Amino acid sequence: MNAGESAVVVGVGASDGLGAALCRRFAAEGLHVFVAGRTREKIDLVAAELTAAGGAATAYLCDATREDQVVALFDAADGHGDGLRLAAFNAGNNSRKPLLEMSASRFENTWRVACFGGFLAGREAARHLVPRGRGSILFTGATASLRGKPPFTAFASAKAGLRSLAQAMAREFGPRGIHVGHVIIDGAILGELIRTRVPEAIEAKGEDGLLHHDDIAAAYWHLHQQPKSAWTFELDLRPYKEPF
Repeated sequence: MNAGESAVVVGVGASDGLGAALCRRFAAEGLHVFVAGRTREKIDLVAAELTAAGGAATAYLCDATREDQVVALFDAADGHGDGLRLAAFNAGNNSRKPLLEMSASRFENTWRVACFGGFLAGREAARHLVPRGRGSILFTGATASLRGKPPFTAFASAKAGLRSLAQAMAREFGPRGIHVGHVIIDGAILGELIRTRVPEAIEAKGEDGLLHHDDIAAAYWHLHQQPKSAWTFELDLRPYKEPF
């Protein structure tokens, strides 16, 4: 792998989150990482941490639902060094809301972030990778990708749509040398979100009952490294304590 190749991670938030963990892993493997998210302070912090650890990174402010911003992000990443090699779409906005209390705008916004944003990122990644006939496009899924359950109706519909998008892309671009993968995160991740929103879940499940984001990131890298003769489309990850 050439040192000048780049990776894009769309949907980077807190340093103690999956998006940042993906950035750390990709940077540690020698890729120049474009750290893309909607909050300047958060992406700047992650990029600074990567640089301090000896990696290469660019913080890039990007709303995954804005076509112009996503196009500009991937143009910048592919224009760096030897071009784009790996893209990960990690944006999502899971929230609880009973269907009868849900506004149309809330439903649509959930879909726009988790599904439409995946379409934009996936399309732009493919546009740059297909001419070279190599590279990976990886999508973050969830339990809701496979199972609709209240009060996560909006999120489940969006994640199921994202999974179908990834399947269609894998069938279209796999024969052209692009590895498209979908990673189902079937469980809670030990990170800032659970620490701030539902800290009681950490004690209830125990540390071994939660996914560790660096371990998840290792699975993404494994997918990217797979030989063409044995590609995995879908990988599901859960703690050994998680029932399924």
